[in-house]
Amino acid sequence: MKKIILITTLFAVVATAVFLIFKFKPSKQVIDKETTLTSRDLYLGLRENGFVTPRNRLEIKPSFNGRIEKILVNEGDKIKKGQIIILMSSSERASMIDIARTISEQEYEKCQNIYKLIPIIAYMDGSIILRQKEPGQIVSPNEAILVMADDLIVETYIDETDLRYIKKGIRPKMYLDAYPNENFEGIVEHISYESKLLNNVNVYKVRIKPLKKPKAFKSGMTVKIMIIAESKKNAPSIANTFISEIGDNKTVTVKTGNINKPVFETRKIKTGINDGIFTEISSGLNQGETVVIFKPRKK
Repeated sequence: MKKIILITTLFAVVATAVFLIFKFKPSKQVIDKETTLTSRDLYLGLRENGFVTPRNRLEIKPSFNGRIEKILVNEGDKIKKGQIIILMSSSERASMIDIARTISEQEYEKCQNIYKLIPIIAYMDGSIILRQKEPGQIVSPNEAILVMADDLIVETYIDETDLRYIKKGIRPKMYLDAYPNENFEGIVEHISYESKLLNNVNVYKVRIKPLKKPKAFKSGMTVKIMIIAESKKNAPSIANTFISEIGDNKTVTVKTGNINKPVFETRKIKTGINDGIFTEISSGLNQGETVVIFKPRKK
């Protein structure tokens, strides 16, 4: 029994010695890069795709069957509520005018004076975003002649796992795919309360109001959206390349000792925010300590 205890104790001592030798031994490896724990501002950003869409989209349709005589607006025109935008003839008027035209010019003019054109007005302030019909065409009440919008906004869908970063009032930066060098700012004004399944992922619709619209801002355009999800001022951090991951553990190699006899220690660390280039070190390293990575060993 004493022999077993003695052997077990001896094995434990040897194992501990080997661990300490490897953990704190002077290294024959060649240092590739080194850095120190430094304070810097870190920002975690989300990149999302969105699209320009009308806040309220209104199709202008007649309330009767008839013929379009005049369309008084074009795509892109800004219009006011109550403005006359289309003049139409009812089917009855159109038939009577056509018959009168075949009789005489005098009868035609008389008929025009008796049976006036029917105006169609705009029901809200906005812009014409689509013109689908032209004068002379016959239309029914279920056919849109024009489409208008009161305002153009940006909509996007946010994965449920990222929704915690999105709040009403935050101001994302955006740019149109067609004009990548022209950034503009917006403000999140609405986050939907009901999810939608998109590509087997639960997402939530987010509506963003541009604070200043680019000149080329048209319905249907694709938009890149950049959202600052998390930020930290003066965060002690190092470049991601200096951090190793084994399972759930994150480690760095710390250089101690003197110039002639450096000692390298593998040390566990805890991390915080990661902006894709630098990672915050929340524990395991002290300010000013030197961290290294080695050149790959030659086979």
